[in-house]
Amino acid sequence: MTNEHDAATPRMQPIVYIRPVAVADLPEEVQEQARGLDTLYAIGSETGEQLALVRDRKLAFVVARQNDMRPVSVH
Repeated sequence: MTNEHDAATPRMQPIVYIRPVAVADLPEEVQEQARGLDTLYAIGSETGEQLALVRDRKLAFVVARQNDMRPVSVH
């Protein structure tokens, strides 16, 4: 049974970190998929697990938010 107040309780969104990754530092099969890009952007969890690689920073933020995560930039 659900409590009527459950819907009013804000859900904690996990923080994910967005950081640039040099394509040259990635495995060969990923480099082939990057199709000439020099940099991809990693979405990583608070524990350091890499969750995704995407082609640009803006897309990384969009993907994170669409998956109910709170993205922050790592420099």
